[in-house]
Amino acid sequence: MDTKYEAVIGLEVHAQLSTDTKIFCGCSTKFGAPPNTNVCPVCLGHPGVLPVLNKKVVEYTVLMGLATDCTIKERSIFARKNYFYPDLPKGYQTSQYEEPICEHGKVTIEFKDGSKKEIGVTRIHMEEDAGKSIHDYGDTTLIDANRCGTPLMEIVSEPDMRSAEEAYLYLTKLKQILTYLEICDGNMEEGSLRCDANVSIRLKGETKLGTKAEVKNMNSFRNVERAITREIERQTELLEDGKQIIQQTLLWNSDLNDVFPMRSKEEAHDYRYFPDPDLMPVVVDVQWKNKIAGSLPELPVARRDRFIADYNLPLYDAEVLTSSKELADYYEKILSVTNDYKSASNWVMTEVLKVMNDEKISITDFPVAPENLGKLIKLINDKTISGKIAKDIFPEMLKTNKDPDEIVKEKNLVQISDTSEIESAVEKIIAANQKDVHEYLSGKEKVLGFLVGQIMKETKGKANPQIVNELLKKKLSEQKN
Repeated sequence: MDTKYEAVIGLEVHAQLSTDTKIFCGCSTKFGAPPNTNVCPVCLGHPGVLPVLNKKVVEYTVLMGLATDCTIKERSIFARKNYFYPDLPKGYQTSQYEEPICEHGKVTIEFKDGSKKEIGVTRIHMEEDAGKSIHDYGDTTLIDANRCGTPLMEIVSEPDMRSAEEAYLYLTKLKQILTYLEICDGNMEEGSLRCDANVSIRLKGETKLGTKAEVKNMNSFRNVERAITREIERQTELLEDGKQIIQQTLLWNSDLNDVFPMRSKEEAHDYRYFPDPDLMPVVVDVQWKNKIAGSLPELPVARRDRFIADYNLPLYDAEVLTSSKELADYYEKILSVTNDYKSASNWVMTEVLKVMNDEKISITDFPVAPENLGKLIKLINDKTISGKIAKDIFPEMLKTNKDPDEIVKEKNLVQISDTSEIESAVEKIIAANQKDVHEYLSGKEKVLGFLVGQIMKETKGKANPQIVNELLKKKLSEQKN
């Protein structure tokens, strides 16, 4: 981006709440059901039906408000947002407008260099989702109303972000908080987390906001970053060419890496908002708010800082391990068996995450129970097995999730720590590799690694490496003398 301009970015994030039923009726919210099966007269907007608010939706929204330092309004109201589109059978969307449930919060993002920035949260409010238009059948458009009435929470940021990177970090932090609270699965591909970006640019030092464009259709975190980067470039090119930026809604095309106009941007008055006459005001009194606050879990930053303080882990380890609640839980379950915090961290960050990435699975589907991984680490530390043998046992655990103690016994993998047995192997290898022994004695110390390898091979990897090294050096020094 031209250095004389700065970007001004605000994000509107829609999070689908992980409730079993919809916001105003008892229909299921399960993803992937056959079209138009999770519907009823309420979510289809039939005449005479009355909505009933799902209490869980209120509690989940208040939880997010508390986690982002918002003021929780004691009284909030629902409004009707009126527009006509085929996937909105009621002709209006029930949302909150003038009086949202949460206001004036913040989210702190952290950069690679350790610096931090606060992004303001303007408001968080409850609303219902619309249905889905399907355009896969030639000239025909079909409507699937399953999503109608699915509970959403809209999180609107202040225009505090100045780069695509900041927007990416903010969105990542929001997803992390939502999943820690277990109120949204954060899956952008399935549409349970959606993001629209309002982007404008202005001359550096200017305080007045430029004309903004809203970018939609971004189905991954990286696409959000790419789309914002492209929109900043587009607006910069327009201004540099002496052209005007017009307020409009744009669609991101990830294949072409570009944005394309969808429609001119609507203003609030276009929707004719008015209070929903069928819904009472939502009242969250102090008692209810405190009860919800009591269910707040340990949030990501607090857990990361505790991992550093209690387990003496480096910042990098702690950040990786607390990147998701499930991964942090897995790590702490390992520690119920072993107190070797760093080894536990190393195993999770190398072996466990490698399998997860290769197999494209989450930690909840990882086949090795954390307690069994803890036992494996304990077997190494007790010198029952060597680290090398542990690496051989791990694939067997992946296949069977067997207790590592059982595998060690079945395969007779107990480490040899008997000095006389190891001494015999050392002497045998020295006798068979006199050329290498002479090289070592003449100063080529690298040969030692080869000889150790031969001894480990001779003992089928079961010899205690520490004893092997000590005995080998001792026997070699005796030959020198």
